[in-house]
Amino acid sequence: MKDPIVVGHAVVIPAAALSLRTARASGPGGQNVNKVASKVDLRVDLSRVLGLDLAARDRLTRLAARRLDAEGRLVVVSQRTRDQRRNLEDARSRVRDLVARALETPLARRPTRPSPASRQARLAAKRRTGSRKGERRRASAEDD
Repeated sequence: MKDPIVVGHAVVIPAAALSLRTARASGPGGQNVNKVASKVDLRVDLSRVLGLDLAARDRLTRLAARRLDAEGRLVVVSQRTRDQRRNLEDARSRVRDLVARALETPLARRPTRPSPASRQARLAAKRRTGSRKGERRRASAEDD
């Protein structure tokens, strides 16, 4: 595990921030499952990610909040394939995607007001629904 994870031109997760463990995967694989450790457990020390500004670092910790271990490291487990190397690449790409999502600044919401025509249409629809329900009510009261 010598390779760092490059997210963008300025954001890099150094190899020293990554730790890798392998285990036997569950699922299909026949007798091979009992012999090969193809499941990958990749842990990333988020405090060692280089090139993140404070806002992006905050977004990253919020995005990864459910996946943190007791030491505050991001835990990504992959056992999608029967091959350890492909599972490692899958885990690394999932980490890369998560950090890339944290780099995107969310658009500020602009408060808007409904137009007068849409307000009238909403009230007219409510009146139609109410009258439809009222007609049902009167019909069932007459049957008694």
